[in-house]
Amino acid sequence: MTATWRLRNFVRALTTEVTRHPDDEPRLLETTSDLLADLVSHDDWLAPAFARSHPGRYRQYLLHCDPLERFSVASFVWGSGQVSPIHNHTVWGVIGVLRGSESCESFRLQDGRPVSTGRCTLKAGQIDRVSPTVGDIHRVANVQPDGPSVSIHVYGANIGAVQRQVFHPDGGSRPFISGYSNEVVPNLWDRSEQ
Repeated sequence: MTATWRLRNFVRALTTEVTRHPDDEPRLLETTSDLLADLVSHDDWLAPAFARSHPGRYRQYLLHCDPLERFSVASFVWGSGQVSPIHNHTVWGVIGVLRGSESCESFRLQDGRPVSTGRCTLKAGQIDRVSPTVGDIHRVANVQPDGPSVSIHVYGANIGAVQRQVFHPDGGSRPFISGYSNEVVPNLWDRSEQ
């Protein structure tokens, strides 16, 4: 049995923050980082259905979307060696690694081409942030040599429905909408198994 209550409490706390401070991005980034750091410090709450890797591509599972689409929570599952394209988000976001480790390379556009501005490795329990104001373009890779990596992503919109851009290394871009890999979302509100 998973400790679904952890995710439920996270969603409640973030809903309160987004309601009280809807336009205060610095505060939302800080508060969400603190809440997410606490959530990913425990590895007993994510149901196995939302942590399954795919041999050919990473997966993005919706865990919760605010009814007003002010934020969404998703688990990203990366198989060994899987890498995202260089992409943006257009909204604030906080990423926390739950299992494994991931490399995050940041970029800025120069003359229409993505130029690397640095790379970091995030291990389980560590947090990163993205937004148009703090840096919005990156590429993520699983650096686990022998298994999947799972990260929890929180965005200031329904990220699976936001039109974003993939940037080609030698210039140019194309629009995309990521969608989600799952057909069902976790039931955070059922307490019958407690």
